[in-house]
Amino acid sequence: MNKLLLIDDEEDVRYSLERTLASEEIELATAASGEEGLKVIPKFKPDLVLMDVRMTGMTGLETLRKIRATDPKLLVILMTAYGTTQTAIEAMKLGAYDYLLKPFDIVKLKEVISNALKAARDMKQVVSYEPLLQSEDYELGVIGRSAPMQQVFKLVGQVSATDATALITGESGTGKELVARAIYHHSNRNEQPFIAINCAAIPEQLLESELFGHERGAFTGATVQRIGKFEQCNNGTIFLDEIGDMTPATQTKILRVLQNGTIERVGGNASMKVNVRVIAATNKPLEAAVAAKQFREDLFYRLNVVRIHLPPLRERRDDIPLLVNYFLEKIAREHSNKPKSIASAASKLLEKYHWPGNVRELENAMRRAHVMAKSSAILPGDLPPEVSGGTGGASLPSSAPVEAGATDAAALARQLFQWAKRDPKLKIIPAVERELVIQALKETNDNQVHAAKMLGITRATLRKRIEKFGIQRELSVK
Repeated sequence: MNKLLLIDDEEDVRYSLERTLASEEIELATAASGEEGLKVIPKFKPDLVLMDVRMTGMTGLETLRKIRATDPKLLVILMTAYGTTQTAIEAMKLGAYDYLLKPFDIVKLKEVISNALKAARDMKQVVSYEPLLQSEDYELGVIGRSAPMQQVFKLVGQVSATDATALITGESGTGKELVARAIYHHSNRNEQPFIAINCAAIPEQLLESELFGHERGAFTGATVQRIGKFEQCNNGTIFLDEIGDMTPATQTKILRVLQNGTIERVGGNASMKVNVRVIAATNKPLEAAVAAKQFREDLFYRLNVVRIHLPPLRERRDDIPLLVNYFLEKIAREHSNKPKSIASAASKLLEKYHWPGNVRELENAMRRAHVMAKSSAILPGDLPPEVSGGTGGASLPSSAPVEAGATDAAALARQLFQWAKRDPKLKIIPAVERELVIQALKETNDNQVHAAKMLGITRATLRKRIEKFGIQRELSVK
């Protein structure tokens, strides 16, 4: 359950937003002034504050200053009917997560709130690694007892104690973001913001603006000045995932940040100092990209101060039983039931499979098995067909083309729904369909537009399936 505190001195606005934002996933509290809001925060402990700028008594900016002074990790979205460039700049400099103008575009408002809540979860979910796994209260873990993972744990411990730039490498699905967050949570910046950016997921023309901000008129649609993630994350940690997909222009700007700690907004001339720790990750061989003149050599050496390489799962098979138990317990907690056991024959199949999708594919396989199992034990037939070597309970048409590398839930979901549209005789059992919808929402951070596109259905159809299956927020753990 996410906690949202709404601070606004207009009763009509509070009432309207309460109705708009009410859901089973959000617990909402309200305050009629900045002073009242500051008293509510330590008692209610919100994940996010949505606050008006112009209020009787203490203004929103004054309240924001006090919030940031006492809890730098508490995210705040400011809103006002009196939008000015200066107010927006001041709000973002003070550390606001975002700034919205009234009247609201409801879809945009909900999207910003959803993104902010995910960022709040990222900062609060302490990522533990092997030395801490005896604790019962950990949420997410970088797990393994194999020799390669022991080396990873040592490096995480060493780099966490410094402000050194870290480069995390490894195939897709090996857990690079978890390692980045483990470094953050065990560093001396863990009370400051943590922002994760997937460089491959943001269109090229928008990535620079997202990272560094832009000046008004810098490009078509830039109607106001925008503060970028580096400014928002000052004194904190920024995680740049898939950095190998950056354009040369953006690489140059990242290099400047690492060299002298300065940034420049898109369309601007003024340099600004920032104090941000950079952790980068890639599944591409950057040395080859440097040789092919696709990645700056000087940036590569700046990033490669401490390298942490995550081995593929096929190179640490001894960790598979440990990971299987971890995922079964995790899934059981999500569904509030007892963990399922796993039959010896099924366990042997898991240990033999080559896992091209790595740990992410293993988790998805356990989620499928949890759905398909008809008893308290997972049997070989409950595993995905590619793992069991058989057909399983939700076999794909033999004539259907399979995407290269389509072994994770996202690709499988996309194909299942496309095939179902083309062939009315192809039926997907409800339990599997429900799990695929959940997985698609997880992989898109609960973005229904992207999830619908992934599944090959319309957003309206996705909403109907969410309602049909009673899917609320089983999505709090990514």
